[in-house]
Amino acid sequence: MSIQKILVVDDDNLSRQFLVEALKSLGYQVTVARDGNEGFEQVRTNPPDMVFTDLRMPGADGMQLVERLSKDYSGLPVAVITAHGTVETAVSAMRLGAADFLMKPCTADTLQLVVRRVEKTRKLERENEYLRAEMLGASSTVIAESPSMLETVRSAKRIAKSKGTVLVTGESGTGKERVAQVIHQESSRAHGPFIRVNCAALSETLLESELFGHERGAFTGAHKSREGRFELADGGTLLLDEIGEISPALQSKLLRVLEEEEFERVGGNTTIKVDVRVVATTNRDLSVEVKAGRFREDLYYRLHVLPIHIAPLRERPKDIAPLAKHFLAHYARSQGQPIPQISAGAEQRLLSWSWPGNVRELENVIQRAVVLMQGNALEATDLVFGAASGPVGVLQGGPQAAPAQRPLLANRPLADIEREAILETLASTGGNKTEAARRMGVSARTLSNKMKLWRQLGLVA
Repeated sequence: MSIQKILVVDDDNLSRQFLVEALKSLGYQVTVARDGNEGFEQVRTNPPDMVFTDLRMPGADGMQLVERLSKDYSGLPVAVITAHGTVETAVSAMRLGAADFLMKPCTADTLQLVVRRVEKTRKLERENEYLRAEMLGASSTVIAESPSMLETVRSAKRIAKSKGTVLVTGESGTGKERVAQVIHQESSRAHGPFIRVNCAALSETLLESELFGHERGAFTGAHKSREGRFELADGGTLLLDEIGEISPALQSKLLRVLEEEEFERVGGNTTIKVDVRVVATTNRDLSVEVKAGRFREDLYYRLHVLPIHIAPLRERPKDIAPLAKHFLAHYARSQGQPIPQISAGAEQRLLSWSWPGNVRELENVIQRAVVLMQGNALEATDLVFGAASGPVGVLQGGPQAAPAQRPLLANRPLADIEREAILETLASTGGNKTEAARRMGVSARTLSNKMKLWRQLGLVA
């Protein structure tokens, strides 16, 4: 959390003026109030990033202001500063929600230390909140035995030592995010955060807010200021997943951040500087998107500094068995089962499939097999491919199964035909909405909206 604007609440003119001058000398924007009631009104009408309040004031005192702000603006840090403090008073202030407690007189260095401590605490809280929401605690281990994937991993580790922007390309489900995590963990930024945002999953407005953050009141529902993923990733790595899906307007703003390492939050006018390494991924050929006018050429060259391509799973069959064993062990443990062996017949069947959904599809196949298998070993008959290997579809017998006969289109509602086509395309991509949308010639947002509606109507699981 980057603190730019600070509110000082103090009834004493000399004390208030000292705090204002000290904070301004440190580069902060400062507003003032003379008692707790005026301070609360300032927060309501001109929200700051942090508050310094005196303890003893006429009318509403500092304790009352801390309690009120803690209740109505729980994310706003408040530091109490007073000449009449005791240990008991400090404990009471902390219990009411104060972020810190200082004794007068204090120096500008002390104020700076308090602000930086609050920034660090809030940043850690937001990172933890993000990690819980995204469940990004998974291992970054890349399972690789094929020559092409081993070379990809070696390239990722070499690239990690540099500071340039990385573009990871490959079909959906090939493991682009895993390679991005390798780049982060092998870099000098490994101690910093690794933050991810799926550019295809959010509307343009929401994506802009997620990337750059927003100020309170910037749009309907923005009840408090919120830092974006670039701020969260400061000192670390930001993964922009499916970069080819962002709008032209956001492409322009992203280019500025990559070139100047600065931006403004949505609804804000304060420039925020960050130190972030960007790793972008895409399943599209961005050079084709540039020629078609859908992607900025200057942004493409800014991203294409250090390219890495991941081959599809069908071109690296030596990785299939090791990956299958890895997923088998993972899902067996999660079910509380002994880890089964893979029979020769099952391994041969895995090798015979073309894996249109790549590693993601393989994981789905193994997860389903662990749930449904009845013996102590994974057999060929436990494996289900095709539409059933994704999150939707009807069970099919495997690579050689004949496609089910479709009902005639006559006398069928157009909506049913559309839904069936989308579900089949989703199944063929291992459930990847972005790739399914690309194949069907619609936007990922359109497809997501349709799926959301069908779930609400109970038409899909």
